[in-house]
Amino acid sequence: MSEIRTTLITGGNSGIGEALAKKLVARGQRVVSVGLEKPGWTHDLLAAYRADLTNIEQTRAIAQEICRDHAVDSLVHNAGIILPNLLPDAKPEDILMLAQLHLGAPMLLTQAALEGMRARRFGRIVFVSSRAAMGAVTRSAYSATKAGVHGMARTWALELAASGITVNVVAPGPILTDNFWGIIPKGSEQQERMARNVPVGRLGLREDVAHAISFFLDEHSDFVTGQVLYVCGGTSLVGLGP
Repeated sequence: MSEIRTTLITGGNSGIGEALAKKLVARGQRVVSVGLEKPGWTHDLLAAYRADLTNIEQTRAIAQEICRDHAVDSLVHNAGIILPNLLPDAKPEDILMLAQLHLGAPMLLTQAALEGMRARRFGRIVFVSSRAAMGAVTRSAYSATKAGVHGMARTWALELAASGITVNVVAPGPILTDNFWGIIPKGSEQQERMARNVPVGRLGLREDVAHAISFFLDEHSDFVTGQVLYVCGGTSLVGLGP
């Protein structure tokens, strides 16, 4: 039987993060969630913290607190914001905010957990990126920082491989979450049109992404590192159309 591991999930209170947290807890694994809100459910294997990960000092403080209280074996950086704008309305400030959330926050959290991972010679770091890293209309800040995630993950994969720590990326396509419905009206013709443009004929579910993340977290996935897995229904091949 696999050892009981502890996974830190950012944004574990909703969407993909919540689906993953429930999946791991159901398997008897410990989960630590950190985000703007605590999960709306409780479990003996679930610990929850609240922090604004766009704030460097809050992130640094919560990272130290969590790693003092828990032996974090795995980190899933799932928290993200889109901030959509066409180029004429895009703001450099958005790039700075998303760079901290998508890149700075996981750096601080990983640094806090790294000593323990190295001591145990086991670690799993998984970033939740996006198919939009390949480019998408209205996604200047989002695409840029998500593409940055891929480069940083590959760098860490090289640096940490000898310590028994793998670093990988899951890049979802259109997934039915509150983030999605914050831009595309729920049940709208736009949503239906988007689903028809996905090669597999449907939009993704948060469980689709949680399933892919759990593969990278598995103890037997130690020969896979520095990879980007698109969980996108084929949209990384053809885009989403008009």
